[in-house]
Amino acid sequence: MDFNVLKSLDFHDVNLYFHGLCLEAGKRDEAEGVQQISTVHAAALGQRSASVALSSTSVWRDRAGSWGWMLSAFILLNVLILGCALVSGSVFNGVQVSNTHLQVFLIIIIIPTTAWMLFYKAYTCREEEAVLYKDVHAGPVWLRGGLVLFGVCSLIMDVFKIAYYVGYTHCDSPVKIVFPVVQAVFILVQTYFLWLHAKDCVQVQRNVTRCGLMLTLATNLMLWMTAVTEESLHQTVYPDSSTNYTSRTLLLRAAAADGDSSCQCSHTSCSIFEHAYYYLYPFNIEYSLFASAMTYVMWKNVGRLVDDHPPHEHRFHLRDVLLGPAGGLVVLVAGIATFVVYEVDVLAEEQEKRDMALTMYYVTNTVTIILMTIFIVVGCVIFRLERREHASGKNPTRSLDMGLLVGSSMGQFTVSYFTIVAVLGMGIDSHVNALNLAWSILTVVELCLQNVFIIEGIRREPHHDVRRASIFSNLLALHAQEERRPSHIPMSPRSSIAIPVHKPLPWKRKMLKEISAFLLLSNIILWIMPAFGARPQFDNPIGTEFYEFHMWVAVVNIGLPFGIFYRMHSVASLFEVYLTS
Repeated sequence: MDFNVLKSLDFHDVNLYFHGLCLEAGKRDEAEGVQQISTVHAAALGQRSASVALSSTSVWRDRAGSWGWMLSAFILLNVLILGCALVSGSVFNGVQVSNTHLQVFLIIIIIPTTAWMLFYKAYTCREEEAVLYKDVHAGPVWLRGGLVLFGVCSLIMDVFKIAYYVGYTHCDSPVKIVFPVVQAVFILVQTYFLWLHAKDCVQVQRNVTRCGLMLTLATNLMLWMTAVTEESLHQTVYPDSSTNYTSRTLLLRAAAADGDSSCQCSHTSCSIFEHAYYYLYPFNIEYSLFASAMTYVMWKNVGRLVDDHPPHEHRFHLRDVLLGPAGGLVVLVAGIATFVVYEVDVLAEEQEKRDMALTMYYVTNTVTIILMTIFIVVGCVIFRLERREHASGKNPTRSLDMGLLVGSSMGQFTVSYFTIVAVLGMGIDSHVNALNLAWSILTVVELCLQNVFIIEGIRREPHHDVRRASIFSNLLALHAQEERRPSHIPMSPRSSIAIPVHKPLPWKRKMLKEISAFLLLSNIILWIMPAFGARPQFDNPIGTEFYEFHMWVAVVNIGLPFGIFYRMHSVASLFEVYLTS
């Protein structure tokens, strides 16, 4: 019987199997049979913990696991629902429920979350047989590197917030200083925790671990929701009776919700710190989402038994790839230049200058979307020509990536479809609205095709490089090796020197890498523009005129953050497609 099959049996089946062998043989003594059984028992215990191996307790284990899943899910739902109520109250009320109350709630959930992560590091993962398996697909190094990068930017944002609110200590709540301090400690601990333990499949204290991970997930989602709300309020244009919808010199609700307008800053750098930390909000938002995704995968892996085979090593290099990165860099630079000019000109008082800024913005985005669509179609055709098999087996990371990709694209779909209906309903009376309509329609097409391309790419088995080194043997090489060889090691007369020879990539692999690189850089610029303040949905008055102001604000402020996350998540997924192609 094969030993791999034998490992999958429980102790009861192993006993029956060896008992049958002893009866059939009839010549082996009882001591030898007992010794063989104990050997198998020891081998099985070396592969899994006793609580996992005992089939007699499998029913109890499943029930206990179900109880842990339910309890952890209830923790997540209760924290999120209460947090949503507080966020909504701080936005729409601002008096009875203020931003300070919301920050107190966040401090209350951050402290136990940080304490649990420290407890896990100091106690849980140090127990015997606590982490017998690791999910090789979870927490790849590039994802953890992105987490560290966004975490550093979030720490800088917290420092700026502390410096800003220090100027208001004489007339504002001290909670606004305590919150960024607590959040900074949480970011430091969580980044260290996820860097080391993102791959863990915990086998002990599973219910406590599940609840701790769900509390961590809920905390990250609440921090994401709070940051998105503050950023949206900061970017939302609120009209008053003396101005029209196209002017940005209007009242911001976010400023009115922060407290007494008579409270003045005690130092002269307040405005600098305020503008600085608002520009760092996109990084803080992405940090919370990265941490949420990694925490969810850890939660799915609690108690999971996985094959401990080594992962395939994929090194990032641009060898044989030129056109895709070059074209993507051109699009990226052109997009950044357009974004800077747009942000300056859209604030002008002349209507003609604002229309020119909108036209330039729409043209740049439309050309980018058209190029991306062409590249995606070519990539899908190459996938059809390839014979790579689809990856099989359970993979929580891949399932989460596909779910987040499709789910977050719904936000951009919503904004695009609402824009299409508004333009068609109001009529195409200018070239600005015509470009707006074309951009929205092409965005819908590009989103559908890009989802197909990315999902097909991450579901394929990765390519394996089998490039062997060429062997050369000549007198000059042997003489050079003889001079470097230590005197006590003899040299064989048949010794040779292996010289690696680079072989170019097959054309299909090369094209997939070119396409993935171009799409990656294009999605970066499509993330930068809305993440750092470009809001053509408010600068173009057609949406506000068609849907009325409050409904249009709700559509944009709910759909656009998901669209921003979709672009960043696409960047991460396309990087994976590039590595595995």
